[in-house]
Amino acid sequence: MRWIAMPLAFALAFSGCAPGEPAEDEAAADTAAASMAQAQEAFDPAVFDTITWESQEAVLARGQVVYRFSCLRCHGERGLGDAGFVRGGDTLRPPSFREPDWAFAGDKAGVREQVFVGTLEGMPHWGLAGLGPKDIDAVATYIVEGFGG
Repeated sequence: MRWIAMPLAFALAFSGCAPGEPAEDEAAADTAAASMAQAQEAFDPAVFDTITWESQEAVLARGQVVYRFSCLRCHGERGLGDAGFVRGGDTLRPPSFREPDWAFAGDKAGVREQVFVGTLEGMPHWGLAGLGPKDIDAVATYIVEGFGG
């Protein structure tokens, strides 16, 4: 009898965990939008004007490290957007940095802002979630000049 009760208990326990409850989805969307608005308000492009690097090699090396720890799991090893990261049951499909028609191709300032602020489609707002301006500058340089350059 026990062998029937245990699977039944698990089935009942997890039946209430169905993803996509409308109220939960709306609350999550509202929270994401509020966080993104907060990040947009905190973004100051002038902060990046004071950043200096000892060499182009140094900024690209640091950018590669930041990319590996913060970006690779979604954007993939080669920046193609093909890492297949799954969040909330959905596989994220970020853009390829190597496409000439990518919205931020050659636009390091735009990449800095995008990294800082994030998106509602799943990109974290790294400026509020742990990356400082120097690391954001480094990864933006690595993305624009390393992948797109």
